[in-house]
Amino acid sequence: MIAYIARRLLQLLPIVLIVATLVFSLIHFIPGDPVELMLGDGARAADISALRTELGLDRPLGVQYAAFLRGLLRGDLGKSLHYQRPVTTLLLEHYPATLELALASLLVAFLIAVPLGIAAALNKDRAIDHFSRFFALLGVSLPNFWLGPVLILLFAIYWRWLPVSGRDGWLSLVLPALTLGTALSGLLTRMIRSSLAEQLHQPYVLTAQAKGLSKRQAALRHALKNALIPVVTIVGLQFGALLTGAIITETIFSWPGLGRLVIQAIRLRDYPLVQGGVLLISMTYILVNLLTDLFYATLDPRIRLQKS
Repeated sequence: MIAYIARRLLQLLPIVLIVATLVFSLIHFIPGDPVELMLGDGARAADISALRTELGLDRPLGVQYAAFLRGLLRGDLGKSLHYQRPVTTLLLEHYPATLELALASLLVAFLIAVPLGIAAALNKDRAIDHFSRFFALLGVSLPNFWLGPVLILLFAIYWRWLPVSGRDGWLSLVLPALTLGTALSGLLTRMIRSSLAEQLHQPYVLTAQAKGLSKRQAALRHALKNALIPVVTIVGLQFGALLTGAIITETIFSWPGLGRLVIQAIRLRDYPLVQGGVLLISMTYILVNLLTDLFYATLDPRIRLQKS
C-alpha cells in the first residue's frame, strides 16, 4: 500500500505543475494590459508603472514564472491589491468555511441517498423504487441558484425557522448544505440503487441467502461494500463540483467561504487573489481525487495489485 501511495504522489507532480502554470498564465491571458484593468481608465501613468513593478510584470515572462514557482513552494502567493494583506492569509481564513459547507453537503447527500438507494434496490419496481427515481430526477434538475432562494423564502422568511444568511452557528449551515447536497443526493441515490441491485444477483449474495440470511441481511453485510465502489468514484469527482457550486451558494447565503471571496476578488479586479483562490480550489480537487483513489484501493485490493 505504501508503494502504491508513493507512486500516486509521483504521478500527481506533473498535474500540479500544469495547474500551477495555467493559474500563472491567468493574468497574461486577459485582453489588454492587466495593470490598467486593475487600476481603471483614469489611472496615472506613474501609478500604472508602480503597480507593474510591484507585481513583477515588467520582468521577462520566464523570470516571472520562476519567481511564481519559488513563491508557491514557500506558500507565498503575493499580496491582495484590495485588502493589502497576503493572499495566503486571506485564503486560509476563508478556506475552513468552504470545507465545512462541502463536508456538510456531503453528509446531507449521504443521509438521503444511502437509505433511499438501499430501500429502492431491495424493493425494485415498488412504490419506494418509483419514488427514489422521481427524487433522483428532481434532485439533479433543480439548479442551486433557484433552490437556494426558495429555501430562504420558506424556512427563513415565511416560517422563520432558520437564519437567512451568514455563518453564525450550525443553524446557518442547514440551508446552504441542503442547497448543495440535494443535487448530489439525487445522483448518489441512482448510483447506489443500480449498483446494489446488480450486486444482489451475484453468486456470493445468493449463496449467503441460501445459508439462511435474509435478502436485507445479505445486502447490508456482503453486497453493500462492493456496491459502494463506483459510488466512491462519483463522490470524489463530485467533490470538485461541490467546491465550484459553492461559489454560487456562498454568494446566495453570504457564506464567508473561498468561493465568495473569489467572486469579490473578480469584481474588485484583485488578480493576485483570484489566482490564489483558483489555485487552492484546483489543488483541493487534485487532493480529493488522490484520497478517492486510495479509498478505492482500500475497498478493492485488486486496484493496487494490478498497478503494482
